[in-house]
Amino acid sequence: MRLCAPVSPCLVAAAALLAGPASAPALASAAPAQGPAPLPACAAPDDHTFPLTTRVHGGPDAYEAGGGPGTWYLDLTNTTDRTCAGLHPVVVLVDEQRALKPAQPRMEFHDGDGRPHAVRFEATDADELVGVLAADADGFPGFTVEAGRTLTVRLRLALTPDTAPGQVTANAAVVQRREGDGDWIGQSNDYRFRVTPPARSDTGGTGTESPAPSGRLPFADELAGTGLGRTYAVLAAAALLAAAGTTAVALARRRR
Repeated sequence: MRLCAPVSPCLVAAAALLAGPASAPALASAAPAQGPAPLPACAAPDDHTFPLTTRVHGGPDAYEAGGGPGTWYLDLTNTTDRTCAGLHPVVVLVDEQRALKPAQPRMEFHDGDGRPHAVRFEATDADELVGVLAADADGFPGFTVEAGRTLTVRLRLALTPDTAPGQVTANAAVVQRREGDGDWIGQSNDYRFRVTPPARSDTGGTGTESPAPSGRLPFADELAGTGLGRTYAVLAAAALLAAAGTTAVALARRRR
């Protein structure tokens, strides 16, 4: 994996997982077939800056545990003179108490055709949650951003009723998936929000979100129904996190 700047070990591990499944079918095939040509690199070999400017915006200041989803946006701006394809943002959630569990955030993103896909979160050894916008089971090849253009990705996030109140910081980075490898090509600003306790209804139960539009499942059920068919291991366990993270950050520092 090639990086343009130092990144946290948890993001490096997520990129390794993103690159891993792409090469699995070739290993399982007894007679490998000629595949499509690899995507052209978005990052120039001698460039030490991110070719994509990445910005999180538009999210609410607070989410009620067990409440309805909030919507926020991720802008991917291609600052190069070439098209960048095969882009997979990686969302990282870190709460102050380090109590947030992978099953508590319920997130979906919308692809270029407006179709929703679920995001599955996994925990790192540092108690950060990492979710890759991959949706391989649904045939999502990644986002494409033309030269000089901006693509805005819509995200929805809800939290289960058992989520502890507190402050959470979200940010995103972007990996370009290229065959069995990945280039780290963008990293966003921080988006901070509060998690508030569930509202109490008149009957003493917790509040619930508004009914979903006709023909749509409730948000949490919808995410479960569109979940990834392939479960990403817990960031390839501690060994991958330590090995890939240490090596990649060291390589990135040498490139500065």
